[in-house]
Amino acid sequence: MDRVKTIKFLKKYHKWPSLALTVFILLFSISGIVMNHRGVFSSVDVSRNYLGSEYQYNNWNKAAVKSALIIQGDTALIYGNVGIWKTTDNCKTFQNFNSGLKSGVDNRKIEKVIKTDSGALYAGTLFGLFHYNSQNENWEHIVLPIAEERIVDLVLIKQELFVLTRSNLLKKTKDGFVLINLLPSEQFDNKVSLFKTLWEIHSGEAFGFFGQLFVDFIGLTFIFLSLSGLVYFIYPKWIRKLKQKGKETKRKINFLKFNLKWHNHFGNWLLVFLVLTTLTGMFLRPPLLIAIASNRVSKIPFTHLDNANPWYDQLRRILYDEELDRILLATNESVYYSDDDFTTAPKVFATQPPISVMGVNVFEKANKGSYIVGSFSGVFYWIPEKGMLFDYISKKPYVPTKTMGPPISSHPIAGYLKDAKGKEILFDYNLGAGNLSDNTGFTQMPENIQQSPMSLWNLCLEIHTGRIYQYLFGRLYILFIPLAGLSILLILITGYLLYHKQRKRKI
Repeated sequence: MDRVKTIKFLKKYHKWPSLALTVFILLFSISGIVMNHRGVFSSVDVSRNYLGSEYQYNNWNKAAVKSALIIQGDTALIYGNVGIWKTTDNCKTFQNFNSGLKSGVDNRKIEKVIKTDSGALYAGTLFGLFHYNSQNENWEHIVLPIAEERIVDLVLIKQELFVLTRSNLLKKTKDGFVLINLLPSEQFDNKVSLFKTLWEIHSGEAFGFFGQLFVDFIGLTFIFLSLSGLVYFIYPKWIRKLKQKGKETKRKINFLKFNLKWHNHFGNWLLVFLVLTTLTGMFLRPPLLIAIASNRVSKIPFTHLDNANPWYDQLRRILYDEELDRILLATNESVYYSDDDFTTAPKVFATQPPISVMGVNVFEKANKGSYIVGSFSGVFYWIPEKGMLFDYISKKPYVPTKTMGPPISSHPIAGYLKDAKGKEILFDYNLGAGNLSDNTGFTQMPENIQQSPMSLWNLCLEIHTGRIYQYLFGRLYILFIPLAGLSILLILITGYLLYHKQRKRKI
């Protein structure tokens, strides 16, 4: 193929895919920048009225409820992604119990509410630990001796309060909270999942705050390349029309040259980072995610991933079995136990319940030595000492099956509660509340709670992962990310080759 034909070919396959994907690339870039700074945008919400039916609350779905805490008699606190609500008449009416928490749905995402023996209330949230001041009727933030804010669970062990974050376990003492030294388990290999590695490279988090800012810059570069490409597509035709009408075009021609110059420079100088961002993003969603989900790799030296903490970003739930005097610790991969208050390294159970890569959402004691474990992989009745595992909904023994589909079961479990009468309610992420005890169902979701907005961060997550396009592509939306990624790679490579081919021709 001669030079002229090569340039014509490169122009064609750089131009048309770019135009087709411009809007999507802009949305990818803007949503990615917002997601990189969740705390900054935590107070910004979006009304669900502007979103499709799949984003509406109905029957306490979408993790609206994760569990409930019975205060006394028929008074309870029900909590989850809609914050904390107080009910005093068997869930017939609800009173807002979020006073003191910052505005914004993200600031009111509650993982656990617990009541101590002295009657003190504590809430673990996405952005820290809070104590309820009954005199002021306000939640008050508690400063912990760690930089990590995300609380994933709270538990009382022998009348003492323990706080679990995604990386650390803390204990409340008379002088405040102290860090518990969790020794590495026997299975610790000082490696990290390939998924986590690609995630932190994609976001820049692996290289700290400045790494995130650099990835933001790459996002801004994608925005600039998209908009400057549109200018180069529109301006020449506009300039020709103006010339035909005899109007002045010098300033527009100069702007077009300036625009093309920097479009080429940014695409050329930052090609490696643009390609790396695209590639890592492609592997963070199915179907490519399936190929890497179980792989573990060595930590990248001198990065955020090269953390001395053996439990870094692995902890999800904690449970105390009083009758066995045993503490159970659920991670994103396995469940461990300690019979000596973590004086020695936690031990892993030989038999494990299925755990979603997104973590455990339900971890409750059923009876002595038996537990209920729920996640997006389903909900199970687990007796680890006997190596027994049952599907908690069907009551049948669990039989593992190997599938190549998304790692989500037909019943992704988001929450669970048992009321004062022993009635069990499961909260399916998609279907909402379901009664396991009888057919009486669960209380209807009040309209004011049902109208709770979505956080801007979560909306951006739906855009960035391509899930929001499900209404356009149906079930094939799962292919959107890999196909869009391949198209963006085509655009970047053809643009790079075109720039250098044309540059050689000028020389």
